[in-house]
Amino acid sequence: IEQLAEFVAIPGVSAEPRRRPDVRRAVEWTRDWLKRLGGAVRLEELGDEDWPDGPIPLPPVVLAQFGDDPAKRTLVVYGHLDVQPAKKSDGWSTEPFRLTERGGALFGRGASDDKGPVAAWMWVIEAFQKLGRELPVNIRCIFEGMEEAGSKGLPELCRRLGEPGGFLDPKAVDYICISDTYWTGKTKPCLIHGLRGNVYFHLEVACSAKDMHSGVIGGSVHEGMTDLVQVMARLVDPQGRILVPGILDDVAPVTEKERLSYEQVDFDLETWKRDTGVDKVHNTLLHGTKEDVLMHRWRYPTLSLHGIEGAFDGVGSKTVIPARVVGKFSIRTVPNMHPDRVEELVRQHVEAEFSKLGSPNRMKLTVAKASTAWFREPDDPNFRAAAAATKRVHGAGPAYTREGGSIPITDVLEEVCDAVCVHLPIGASDDGAHSQNEKIDIANYVNGMKLFKCYLDELAGLPPALDAAAKAAEARAAASRLASNRWRKRCKVQLMTYGCECLDCQVV
Repeated sequence: IEQLAEFVAIPGVSAEPRRRPDVRRAVEWTRDWLKRLGGAVRLEELGDEDWPDGPIPLPPVVLAQFGDDPAKRTLVVYGHLDVQPAKKSDGWSTEPFRLTERGGALFGRGASDDKGPVAAWMWVIEAFQKLGRELPVNIRCIFEGMEEAGSKGLPELCRRLGEPGGFLDPKAVDYICISDTYWTGKTKPCLIHGLRGNVYFHLEVACSAKDMHSGVIGGSVHEGMTDLVQVMARLVDPQGRILVPGILDDVAPVTEKERLSYEQVDFDLETWKRDTGVDKVHNTLLHGTKEDVLMHRWRYPTLSLHGIEGAFDGVGSKTVIPARVVGKFSIRTVPNMHPDRVEELVRQHVEAEFSKLGSPNRMKLTVAKASTAWFREPDDPNFRAAAAATKRVHGAGPAYTREGGSIPITDVLEEVCDAVCVHLPIGASDDGAHSQNEKIDIANYVNGMKLFKCYLDELAGLPPALDAAAKAAEARAAASRLASNRWRKRCKVQLMTYGCECLDCQVV
């Protein structure tokens, strides 16, 4: 706990340029711990990121290798060291960057997302060493400092590391594990086999070259904020229905097998109301059954409005007409939805709605970042090892669930390493990642270390030959990666752009 407290005390908020030195400090802190453990550790610099006030350095990525025995399987462990912004004035009960123990939980920004799981992995490696035992598998850690700001630079680095003889050479990697998700409840552990993607939009409206006085000038100009809120109000309705025509056309229908799968999930509507905080306001959810709530969190797309850049959001009152405002919204996508098609449909809708306003203001829509949805059948050997480990630690097998969030590096690592990733969460549903009073229960933290240790044992004990179900699962995973690569940008120059037509991107 003392080590985690030291870790949490580093306010490495990657989305804030002034905090980038703190992100680097978190990276170097992790590097130093891994070095003390005897790993072959190095930092990979990613260069600079362009900002309006000039370029700022991207934090480096930590690479650490423990073991290189060709007779053992090799596991790639991914985690991130940066965190979301947090201030006590946001509504925290404690100082967010001071780990505080209360009621069997550890409160602090990053305690669950993702410093707690990263620290748990390092404690497992240290435990093997102190017990004088060899690691049952080779471990290659890749820990970044930009996940909360879009993992800038990491996909390109992974491509380079996947070259023959590289750190992520597919000939040397067997499995991938990420622990950056959560249980659906508080008592039953889960294995995550599906994630939604995300297409994040910036909608800009400009009405002047400078801000204007609402009393002196108001009533004589076309105000950009008025146009923006009109268009944003026509993206989604109060019941959560996306108003973009055609956006649901590619969503797969619900099968009976899938519908039945929700029965094994530990999820309670009243608990969810408390976890989300809506019980303190109106105590109502968009849907009335467990199955409908889970499906709309996991397997249907959603559109959320996030904020408006350029609008006044400080304390008090300011009578200004902003010259330029930028609305931020995103669509969480599901399998079969391609970011390029989503962008096309949204652009058509936004342009049509803006034209109805008859406004002379300048409107521009851009995609800030995009990622694909990810789904794997849990019959793969990696999932079997994780399930066996879960049963050893918790006394019962896991629930197989999906997650509404997005972890874009999953696809990148799978493609580069030619291996299947398992998402192995240790945090509970009420951990409050990205929210006020983020925490991790001490029991989950300790059991998470036990889980990771047992998972390594189970990986080492997997049979060398695959059975029919495992072969089928691996074949489906390989086919999914191939289908994704046929449309997803793979150009070595612009890896995060979609729909490239160059020859390199068409290689199958």
